[in-house]
Amino acid sequence: MTWSMPSYTAPDFTLPLFTAAPDVTLVPAPRDGVAPDRYHSMSIFPEYFKVHGTWLLAEESRMDCVPVYAGGRIAVVEFRNLKKSDLVVVGRKERGEEGIYVHDTGFSADREDTDDSFIFRTGRSRETAYSKDYDSVYELLEYEKQHGKIVWVMGPACAFDADARAAFADLVRAGYVDGLMAGNALATHDLEAAYLGTALGQDVYTQKLAPLGHYNHLDTINKVRQYGSIHTFIEKEKLDNGIIAALDRCHIPFVLAGSIRDDGPLPEVIGNVYEAQNAMRDMIRNATTVICMATMLHSIATGNMFPSYRVVDGHVRPTYFYCVDISEFAVNKLRDRGSLSVSSIVTNVQDFVVNVRNNLCR
Repeated sequence: MTWSMPSYTAPDFTLPLFTAAPDVTLVPAPRDGVAPDRYHSMSIFPEYFKVHGTWLLAEESRMDCVPVYAGGRIAVVEFRNLKKSDLVVVGRKERGEEGIYVHDTGFSADREDTDDSFIFRTGRSRETAYSKDYDSVYELLEYEKQHGKIVWVMGPACAFDADARAAFADLVRAGYVDGLMAGNALATHDLEAAYLGTALGQDVYTQKLAPLGHYNHLDTINKVRQYGSIHTFIEKEKLDNGIIAALDRCHIPFVLAGSIRDDGPLPEVIGNVYEAQNAMRDMIRNATTVICMATMLHSIATGNMFPSYRVVDGHVRPTYFYCVDISEFAVNKLRDRGSLSVSSIVTNVQDFVVNVRNNLCR
């Protein structure tokens, strides 16, 4: 394996920029759920805050949230979770002028730069060469299996193909999946395929439409609800194939976040959007690699929660964030919404999953 972990270069806090910088201004939150004026909003990058003369790294970050000083450390808190009197960092300058430093070049030594000011093909599209990306994914997942935490975010397209379902189940059993985040549809159609052989009434291999097949996903949901849980449904119906059954058998956690258009839903689907968001953040709290496939909504939501770094055993390391979708719009939208570290692959997600399985589970 040629892949190696990029090194992190922390700021040199002996430089005058940092020694002359003032301490941050800390202002109590005026009431629950409300930040003080001129609150500082977090980015995806490592951020340091000078408190009592010492620069502190926010070790667990999330963009569009606020830094709070408590217990000698910087916590990063969603607006809705602020409590009255929390000491919130205020300031909008990010180069030390107000005791705040956003370190967006910590991994720059490992980037490939060019001096050319006019170049072609800098975006990601159907015409991009992805061979190197695939090789990087294979090597990264081999590393992360031993040293990190891999979370997958999946849309229902991943459950509509027999080979893709089997391939992902193989990845689960081989240890390349530490968690899954999805919606009601992915779980419903995967369980429908395991139970009735169809997804939305269409055979997942032959694509033949089953008689009255439009009932199949509803019948599946109803049967799961009769049993009371996905686990009991899998056990009682002796389901032995697919994504959710593999997760259940291997005791891999999953989060199913509900939406306004869900059928049913399945019992494990979290209908309260903020409870679902909390569950998603808990799942990726220690994630080091996230791969999002064919779900723009869940991908953007995950990207908003996923910083570009983690602190592991006292060391700062980069995280890896992939978005795989057949739509150029979907993969580029993620970057537009602030997930600047995302690596995009424009392809059919079913082929992507099969390719990853074929290379990692040989």
